[in-house]
Amino acid sequence: MPGTPESAHEWPSAGLDVAGLVEDGWRPVPFSEVVLKLHGRCNLACDYCYVYESTDQTWRTRPRAMPPEVVAATAERLGEHVRAHALSNVTLVLHGGEPLLAGRSAIAAAVDRFRAALPASCDLEVTMQTNGVLLTEETLTMLDGNDVGVAVSLDGDREGHDRHRRRADGRGSHADVMRGLNRLAGSYRRLYRGLLCTVDLDNDPIRTYEALIETRPPRIDFLLPHGNWSAPPPRRPAGGEAAPYADWLIAIFDRWYHAPRKETGVRLFEEILNLLLGAHSRSENIGLSPVAMLVVDTDGTLQQVDTLKTSYPGAPETGLTVFGSGFDEALSHPGVVARQIGIAALSRTCRTCAVRDICGGGAYAHRYREGDGYLNPSVYCPDLMALISHIGRTVQHDLALATAAPGR
Repeated sequence: MPGTPESAHEWPSAGLDVAGLVEDGWRPVPFSEVVLKLHGRCNLACDYCYVYESTDQTWRTRPRAMPPEVVAATAERLGEHVRAHALSNVTLVLHGGEPLLAGRSAIAAAVDRFRAALPASCDLEVTMQTNGVLLTEETLTMLDGNDVGVAVSLDGDREGHDRHRRRADGRGSHADVMRGLNRLAGSYRRLYRGLLCTVDLDNDPIRTYEALIETRPPRIDFLLPHGNWSAPPPRRPAGGEAAPYADWLIAIFDRWYHAPRKETGVRLFEEILNLLLGAHSRSENIGLSPVAMLVVDTDGTLQQVDTLKTSYPGAPETGLTVFGSGFDEALSHPGVVARQIGIAALSRTCRTCAVRDICGGGAYAHRYREGDGYLNPSVYCPDLMALISHIGRTVQHDLALATAAPGR
């Protein structure tokens, strides 16, 4: 029932035979990315935030900041996992809330603890997802000294960004974000990992894109607003064939793809192109590659992808903690397994779709429907179909021109 971890009557808790999969030879992919909720609160009050504004409000009962003992236990569990599976590289993502609220000394201590916990045979990449407001010179110096990469959330120009990304008193955050972002993109550019931008149909797509590339980010991640069949995202009715989000993204794709020189990658477009050309996906939101990410909240609970908070209260929970369980135990949780078994986790509609292997059913959280769980197409199905089809036609056209060129 809603309010319990992974509703027992909904898929995958009901209907996914994990023991049968193992008996048939399936084996899980070890976790290679840990998202550490270093701080459980935020200095902004973005109205679309999946942590604070969704149906799951468990953040209210968890510690504001991750205690040192949780950091230490998590680092130990990751070290165990790395050794058990002979992993050669893993990623630690410092997240929140706003992770910079933890303070410089706590962040540096956490990074040191994780590096000390891993064997020399394993490379640890540490990155941070921040709103950028607290990227002061002193903070960036600390991050530089600890080799922590930084990605920043930015929704475009001042008007577009401040529509949703505001402080609790209603003041916009764009000016403060840009101050921090310009510092990052300047003297600390080696740390700059890119921008995350939530799509807003009320923002002009080209104006948004041009505002995002002003600091020459190495990559942009465009994120579809979180929603599902029971709680559809803005202007995305749960039904009908209109594709407003595809139209928005296609405008940017055409601008990006036909640019004479690409200094900035766009992850969604690059992943679709990779899949169309026969490569594998590196994103959890597209394609069928196994998802190997685990989230640790401030109290040490082990969770699936935290965007599941938009489904129902407790949806991301596994019932495990770093104090009582190793990471391997989480690998057998039905919700984790469902995101590793590819086609077997798709609905009947998705399995017969022409773009199945490219779309991969879309983001897992966007498939939820109250009463039957996640065995559904994405609520963004028409948008994903339209975007993938457009990119596919563009690539086919260019390949046809290339093979028809003189001398071929």
